[in-house]
Amino acid sequence: MIIQKNKKNIKNSLVMQIIVGLAFGMTLAWFSKEYAIAIGVLGDLFVNILKSISPLLVLVLTLTSIANYNEGQKNNIRKIIILYLLSTFSAVIIALIFSYLMPQTLTLPSTHSTIVTQPSKTLEVLRILLMSMVTNPIESLMQANYISILLWGISLGFAFRHSSKTTRSLLNDCAAAVTQLVHLIIKFAPIGICGLVSSSLASTGFKVLWQYAGLLSLLIGCMFLIALLLNPLIVWYIIRRNPYPLVFICLKESGVTAFFTRSSAANIPVNIILAKKLNLNPETYTISIPIGANISMSGASITITVLTLAAIHTLGISLDWPTSILLSLVASLCACGASSIASGSLLLIPVVCHIFGIPNEIAMQVVAIGFIISILQDSAETALNSSAAILFTAAVCMAEKYNPLNKKI
Repeated sequence: MIIQKNKKNIKNSLVMQIIVGLAFGMTLAWFSKEYAIAIGVLGDLFVNILKSISPLLVLVLTLTSIANYNEGQKNNIRKIIILYLLSTFSAVIIALIFSYLMPQTLTLPSTHSTIVTQPSKTLEVLRILLMSMVTNPIESLMQANYISILLWGISLGFAFRHSSKTTRSLLNDCAAAVTQLVHLIIKFAPIGICGLVSSSLASTGFKVLWQYAGLLSLLIGCMFLIALLLNPLIVWYIIRRNPYPLVFICLKESGVTAFFTRSSAANIPVNIILAKKLNLNPETYTISIPIGANISMSGASITITVLTLAAIHTLGISLDWPTSILLSLVASLCACGASSIASGSLLLIPVVCHIFGIPNEIAMQVVAIGFIISILQDSAETALNSSAAILFTAAVCMAEKYNPLNKKI
């Protein structure tokens, strides 16, 4: 009992430290804008460290997991991927319905200063995706090309399955060493989040967000519906008991960190650590969580759908339901490809707009508005994407009764 209490206190202490760091960052931004911006380097440093270790972590864990895979053991990856895609597509439907119930119009600026390079056609996006899958592995690690990293990790994992026990033992030691390094980095999360919050509030503030309060409310409202209603419903169907304790654990320990780092890739180590805390099947989460960082994109699909429909409503374009369903399919596919591009959900809006004949100039003005509200939109989107990745992994593992702590969660 004493050991269990100590472990629980250790877990809660990091959460409390993050809350303290958050409060300190907000206070500093209020009283001293200059110092708040200055300590923003701590937040940038924390995010960059996470982004730097994540590609190596994904490669080593994926490779090791497959190399040590034994025939006959269950990892349920297919079931988890289906849940990722189901949540992503359902999020588009919900965004579509509420965008019709509460239509948004935009005041499009005639010019904008944001210079963005985006794919112009759907086929071009597909071509880029296919080419990125076969990038040189060293280059993939350097550029954090997770699609290619996953492909190489899986391929090398199958190749190492025929290696000696000594070689596989070395791979396990490498995976343990990288994981230990990640644990060390996560301990600095309170300091990093403090820097991120203080610099964001000091440099941007929230005044500009009031200009787009309705659009933000629709975006974040849809994300809350997914996080607190749809995803729990899916989890209940999988585990057949109250899903909210597990939902809140994932939101607290994964969603909060992702909200401030604003990077699904940077949050992979956080999800890996949470999976270990929940005592999930390592054969499952070492593969499903990196995959989830690429295709668990319900938040991104909401952003693409809502902003595209806002442009459509602004221009007075009418859509029938078959065309709306087409929008849903395209938005879902684009969302799954958004992780490999910085601010991917915003930059893929022109792809969807192109299908409906919206000029690229107008589409890029919508993207510019997206960057203005991204301080909250991108944070909430990443929190939903990342927490859903660990949530569905945990649900499937619990359903298979792998987790001996099921009664406590």
